[in-house]
Amino acid sequence: MRALALLLGALACLFSIGCGSVGEPLYPAVNIPSRIVDLSVVERGNHIDIAFTIPPLTTEGLALKAIGSVELRVGPNRGTGFRSDEWAAAATREDVPAPSGPRPVRVRVAAQPFIGQEVIAGVRLANSKGRLSDWSNFVTLKIDEPLATPANLKAGAVPQGVSLSWTEPATSQFRVYRKAEQERQPSLLGATQEPNYLDSTAEYGKTYEYYVEGVRDQAVSETAGPVSITPKDAFPPAVPSGVTASAGVGSIELAWERNTEPDFKEYRVLRSQGDGAFVQIAAGLDGPSYSDRSVESGQRYRYRIVAADQSGNASEPSDPVEITTP
Repeated sequence: MRALALLLGALACLFSIGCGSVGEPLYPAVNIPSRIVDLSVVERGNHIDIAFTIPPLTTEGLALKAIGSVELRVGPNRGTGFRSDEWAAAATREDVPAPSGPRPVRVRVAAQPFIGQEVIAGVRLANSKGRLSDWSNFVTLKIDEPLATPANLKAGAVPQGVSLSWTEPATSQFRVYRKAEQERQPSLLGATQEPNYLDSTAEYGKTYEYYVEGVRDQAVSETAGPVSITPKDAFPPAVPSGVTASAGVGSIELAWERNTEPDFKEYRVLRSQGDGAFVQIAAGLDGPSYSDRSVESGQRYRYRIVAADQSGNASEPSDPVEITTP
């Protein structure tokens, strides 16, 4: 009897409020993928480039473990108003293999069938049992005649940086991209309406890759490049100008206009006595002046000035200036 009483007490406790209660039954998760929200579409050359990201979660907030299929459709809106079911029934379904999990997806679709039309693109996902997510954000794009790819892309070192040039297709603008050492992807450097560009931020001794694409309205050309260059400083400073010579007390005083190159290092002074050859008599001068004290009275002297930079590039000598000591 005692054992029976204990059993009945345990059962009573199990179904009482103080010992817990039986909850609502748990239904199996349906695992429908969340809606894609970052669909982007651009006409690039002869193709339509479409990009989107597979979301990491289901509509229930659980981790998305498997995808049954990807339904990507591209086609014109044939009605007076937009109805996704009517659009989807007439739009072309593009073949997109189901990815193994959440990640960015890029798809290229031939643009030729849609040239001259305004198309709408949308994508949705299905789970392993075929249950569909909602449609992504819809993107509308007018498909124009493809843009030609910029040709003959060239890069050359100039005193101001790196100069780029290419053959101009019929386009309204160009975008220039650059990838420097240690960078994984090119980044936008600038835009221009001319078939050339100056990269004034390039540094000597570093390797760069350059890319160019044409842009017109919503159409973009295929990307030209890369063209690679490691610019080197082979450019001397400007020839010193405005050189003057005046007689001092036991000396000849020289002066000239200052160079403005950022990598300027020094001036060098060349001298000729009479009609003799020019010989360097001074170097390492920071400022645009020099006092020649090793002169003789009654002698004719000629002077020329040379500028040099940090890389050792030297300018041509200046025009000679002549003076006879008193």
